[in-house]
Amino acid sequence: MAQKPSIPKGTRDFSPLEMAKRNYIFDTIKSVFLLYGFQQIETPAMENLSTLMGKYGEEGDKLLFKILNSGDYLKSAPDDLLASKDYIHLITKVSEKGLRYDLTVPFARYVVQHRNDLQMPFKRYQIQPVWRADRPQRGRYREFYQCDADVVGSDSLLNEVELVSMIDEVFKRFGINIVIKLNNRKILSGIAEVIGAPDKIVDITVAIDKIDKIGLDNVNVELAEKGLTQEAIDTLRPLLTLSGTNEEKFATLESLLASSKDGLKGIEEIKFVLDNVTALNLKSNVELDVSLARGLNYYTGTILEVKALDVEMGSISGGGRYDNLTGVFGMDGLSGVGISFGADRIFDVLNSLDLYPADTIATTKVIFINFGDKEAQACLQHMAQLRAAGISCELYPESSKMKKQMNYANAKGIPFVAMVGDNELTSGTVSIKNMSTGEQQSYTIEEAINLLEN
Repeated sequence: MAQKPSIPKGTRDFSPLEMAKRNYIFDTIKSVFLLYGFQQIETPAMENLSTLMGKYGEEGDKLLFKILNSGDYLKSAPDDLLASKDYIHLITKVSEKGLRYDLTVPFARYVVQHRNDLQMPFKRYQIQPVWRADRPQRGRYREFYQCDADVVGSDSLLNEVELVSMIDEVFKRFGINIVIKLNNRKILSGIAEVIGAPDKIVDITVAIDKIDKIGLDNVNVELAEKGLTQEAIDTLRPLLTLSGTNEEKFATLESLLASSKDGLKGIEEIKFVLDNVTALNLKSNVELDVSLARGLNYYTGTILEVKALDVEMGSISGGGRYDNLTGVFGMDGLSGVGISFGADRIFDVLNSLDLYPADTIATTKVIFINFGDKEAQACLQHMAQLRAAGISCELYPESSKMKKQMNYANAKGIPFVAMVGDNELTSGTVSIKNMSTGEQQSYTIEEAINLLEN
């Protein structure tokens, strides 16, 4: 008995309907990237392991999919490593390549490798799949797409302003109401400094980043467990409960961080971004959120996160400013800022809110009924004219019963059915039926094209 086929856990097949929706997402994001002057690159699905290893921490290295060397991949493996099952050291002997874990490290490698050919600042976008050997669960897959845009080779905060504007434009086109939250790594450093715990900035930010999930009291418990004094926790409390307008939050921050040069610099930077964004009259809400602390080991300046307002969902976009992106490959001092759109989460949000345009899922606009060889030949000639006018159409391949052909049209959601029978052959016309209204009328092919175009 043949084995039932399957796919690896954490991967997915996508139906034609799902692909139509996903392509709508990718095409919308891509069109906005191009509108803002970003250029597309692609990097290979697999990279040398030497490029990937050590860039994501010990845990990240474990989640890399490694590719076994071709042929006898054990020939270079020392017997002692095989006997001891020392997979950590053995992997470099049997595998030289791996699937990319994200788009950032391959981008850094690309910039260093092609630096003499790039015009700085370099504005790049990339929409490609990535792979992680993670434990599959709802909303977390082993293969998924990232949609990244980055500007490298420029320290200007105008880049952050443009990225916020670009985020607003993308979600305006999707019809998703969002809030764009901003913070700055320097503000977080200043907070750690003024409460007397500069060495615990990572512990502090990891805890406060959970405030929406576990609440302030539990954050305070976690901070105490990390060794913060009660005095430090009490000093931190008003910073975590900031409310009011962005201006009111800034006033409180400037007072509390008055003794921190780093903190004041962060306030100055985020103020610049917010002031310029406000002048653009964006549709989205843009707010300062001091509890935002994502990617602290990576970001050095602005941090941003996007959340949908009308559906319960995690972050659907995020990013920030980083320094020395290419330092790991020997090219120091190249600052950049970037964002990434979560295509899979955006897919879920659009599905939840039913925001896909009606024509997104329509692949064929009109189907011609097949009444026989003579009629099919005339249909082929009509379809050539329709396609020349940019109208998608198809002919049912067999002269089956009318009911079967109409059921096919309904199943595919085709809005119009065209019929060419004896009368139409004689008059040189085509009968068009609107599947939603049931209305049917005969047209010349020129009139049919005009109807279907409009």
